[in-house]
This record gives sequence, C-alpha cells and structure tokens, in this order.
Amino acid sequence: MNELLWYSFIVFTLLQLAYWLLLFSRLIFYNNEKNQDTDSYPPVSVIICAQNEEENLVQFLPYFLEQEYPTYEVIVVDDHSFDNSSKILLDFQNKYTKLRVISLQGQKPYSGKKAALEAGIGSAAFDILLLSDADCYPASPYWIKRMQSKIRGIITLGLGFSPYEKRPGFLNAFIRFETIQAAIQYLSLAVVGFPYMGVGRNLVYKKSLFREANGFRDHYDLASGDDDLFVNAIASKDNTTIILDPSAYVLSIPKSSFREFYYQKSRHLQTGKRYKPLHQLLLGGLSLSHFSHYLLGIVLILLFPVYWPWVLAGYSIRMVTMLICIRPILRRMQQTDLLPWIPLLDVAFVLYYIFLTPAMIFGNTNKWN
Repeated sequence: MNELLWYSFIVFTLLQLAYWLLLFSRLIFYNNEKNQDTDSYPPVSVIICAQNEEENLVQFLPYFLEQEYPTYEVIVVDDHSFDNSSKILLDFQNKYTKLRVISLQGQKPYSGKKAALEAGIGSAAFDILLLSDADCYPASPYWIKRMQSKIRGIITLGLGFSPYEKRPGFLNAFIRFETIQAAIQYLSLAVVGFPYMGVGRNLVYKKSLFREANGFRDHYDLASGDDDLFVNAIASKDNTTIILDPSAYVLSIPKSSFREFYYQKSRHLQTGKRYKPLHQLLLGGLSLSHFSHYLLGIVLILLFPVYWPWVLAGYSIRMVTMLICIRPILRRMQQTDLLPWIPLLDVAFVLYYIFLTPAMIFGNTNKWN
C-alpha cells in the first residue's frame, strides 16, 4: 500500500514537471513578433454583445471607439436590454460615426449570446472580426492594430489574452491567478500546435472562417461555447496564432463575490465536455496530476510519516520548477504582483477543483451571462 502511494506520488509529480518544463515554458521564449505584419491595416469589424450593460457601456465603450486605427467599425448588439442601454447607445452614435447598433428587441430571446453574436457577425462590413465584451476595455489604443497584425494568409484565427483588473483581497488574487492558469494552458497548447480554446473577450478571426465552420450550429444548445467550443472546432496548428502583446490585452472587471465567480466558472465548465478527446486528455491529465500531487503527498505523510522528507522534496522540486517557469510568464502578462502568493494560490487551486466537482457532474443553467 505504501509503495503504491509513493510511486503514484512520483508519477503525478513527474507529470506536473513535464507540463511546466516541456509545455508551459514555451511561452517564455515565444516570439510575439513572428509573422506579424505592422505595415498594412485591413479594415476590421469590432463586435460587442451587450445585455443590460448601461454602466459598462458608458465607462468602456469609448476605449473601443477611440482606437488608433485607420478603418474600423464597432458593432454593439443590444440583446433584449431593458435598462437604458438603447438611449446610451443612441447618444454614442450621435458622437461616433463608426458605431453601429443592432437591436434584437422584438425577436425571440435565446439563452446565451450566440444569437446576438451571429447577428453582429452577419451584419459586419469587414472580413476581419475582433470580438470583445461590454464589461471589458482594451489596454491601449493600439489594440486593433496588434490583434489584426497576424491575420494574414493561412492564419485566420488569433487568440488574445484578457486579464482581470487588480483589486484588493484574496478573491481577486485567485480570480486573476485562475485566469492566468487558463491562459497559460490555451496559449501554450496553441504554440505547440494543439489550439483548443480562446476567450471571447479578446478573439480575432475571419468572417469567412465563421461561415466555413457553420457558426455555432454544433453547440447551439449551450449558453456558453461561443468562444471555446467554436475555437475547439475550427482551430488548427496551421490557421491559429496567439497575440501575447501587452498593448493587445483586454482588461476585464472581476467578480466581487465567490458565489458570482463560482457560478461563472461552473457554467463555463460544461463546454469542456465537448472538447476534442485529445484536448480533454491533456487538460484532464493536468488537473488530475495537480490534484493527486497534493492529495497523495498528504496521505503519505499522515499514514506513513517515514516518507515526509521525500514528499517535502517532491513538493519543493515541483514548486521551484513552477516558480522558475511562471515568473517570466507573469512578467510578460504584467501580473508579477502575484508571484509571492503563488504557493498559496496553487494550494487554493486544488480546493477549487473540489468546489467545482458538483458543477462538472450535475451541470448548470444556460443563463446569458
């Protein structure tokens, strides 16, 4: 029994080391300027879906409308809002000629925002589509310029990064850490030729690609999936790139309570069940090895105290490796303030797996947002 636990602990620890050293470390050396075209500026359609976002529209829409880019339009799809969004958008239209508003009032409402996105994409005047959300804002006026710069030739899909704003408190630190962990995973896998998801807050692709994939037809029954399931279906090593440039980041407003955060993540988890088998295997192996590394170590120490020096050594080697790899990645993502908290946040991430297990098993509602 003790030997089985010990060897299992070693296997899962080695698997964790493999993920960090062979996969995630690729982001440290990634050349963001590779295949970047900074001399041409094709027209771009920015698409934002909004439902009862009056405050966010007032605060964040100007960031999208005042980009340093020669030819672009901003399409805001008002998805059955019943607040003052329509009036606010009309006021913006009177000031900014590049803003177009599509109202879905009077049409049948659907769960999720896929119908709204399809309406925006269908009316887009340009082939390059740049997607974001109403509760986000670009980190710089060069967001469009950076995000579109790699959509050339066979590259028709670009995955961006969207961190959360820094706020006081442990919950905010954990939300930002979880977002970074997810970004490290999907960006690293894209770099090695296995793209599996993107985030709709910062995603660029060609309208022609959307048509070739038949839009969201294969997962229209789910509220979420307009970003990750779409990318999972159409992304390949040949047509996908990543844009890891701080001026191309899109900042998001974090949830302010654990309940809101839990609801948001548990809803998103349902899409993972429809990922391609290889992607499920890679992500499942990562989560299982992380969880088992901690659990088996604790069990060994409690049941067989003679192993505690070796378990401590395993913990230390894995943590030092993680810190060495994640430090330059955090610097690149402009999140270095989290570095001293990584050991604590990493343990909290194991508890996070436990809290989300019921949602993974029983599912969640199909609410829009």
